[in-house]
Formats: sequence, structure tokens, C-alpha cells
Amino acid sequence: MKMRSPIPKKHARIEIIPLIDIMFFLLASFMMVSLTQTHMKGIRVNLPSANAPPPPPDKPKDYVSIRVSEGNVIYFDNAMMPSDQVIARLLELHKQNKDVKVSISADKLALHGDVIAVLDQARSVGIDKIGYQIKTASGEPGAGAPPGPGAAPPPPPKP
Repeated sequence: MKMRSPIPKKHARIEIIPLIDIMFFLLASFMMVSLTQTHMKGIRVNLPSANAPPPPPDKPKDYVSIRVSEGNVIYFDNAMMPSDQVIARLLELHKQNKDVKVSISADKLALHGDVIAVLDQARSVGIDKIGYQIKTASGEPGAGAPPGPGAAPPPPPKP
């Protein structure tokens, strides 16, 4: 004969809700502790004021802009210069400042060979820091850039 116990038998259960509460509490605690240990370090920057004095005239130039136009017309900082005096001017700039930076740009109708000749002259003088100013065909940055992969084709031209 089987007899039942007067004490009801309880099955063990794992309650998930208190476990989730404890995990959120631990997560929030670790986040707060990690934020208090982070020290924000910055660099002091001396920004120019609106009334900054012009640079002294005896200071050597550290940047020059060269533009090549149609017909091998060359401009140094928007001042026209004959093409036979370009190498002499570059040599003078390099003697004044060994770290002079040169930015070369070209008009739309300038010949590629003329631009490369100016580049070779700058390199032959010993100038190493040379940059190029590049514009799209329309003159606006990104206006004539080819579409990325998966982009819709451009609309057909209107007759």
C-alpha cells in the first residue's frame, strides 16, 4: 500500500526575472565605474584672432601656388611669370626655405606636358613637398564624379 506524505512535494524552479534584474544592475554598475575612470584629456589650441597681425615681410614663404594656363602661361600666386623664369623662381624659393610647399593646378585647356614640365622643374630644384589641386569637369567638387557601384544610371540627355 502506498501512502502519500502529508507535506506537499514542491518541484524546484529557476526564476528568470530576478536573474535579469541582477544582470541589469551589474551592467549599469560596470558602466558607471568605467565612465568615472575615463579622464578627458585635450590639447590646448591657440586659435587666431580676427585682428591677427600680417606675417613679417622678412619671413621666408612656406607655400606657393602655381597655376598653368592654356599656352603654357604660368602664374605664381596669381602673378604671371614667363616659363623660362620658373626654375629660377623655384630655386630662389627653395634657397629661402628648404621646406617650401608647392601646389600645382592647371586650367581646363592647359596641356598635360606643360604641367609635368613644371612638376619636373620643382623636383629638379629639390622641392619635395608638392601637391596638386584637382577639380571635376564642372568645377564643383564631386559634381562629375562617377556613380558608385549599384547606383542608378544617369537620365538620358534631352533632345
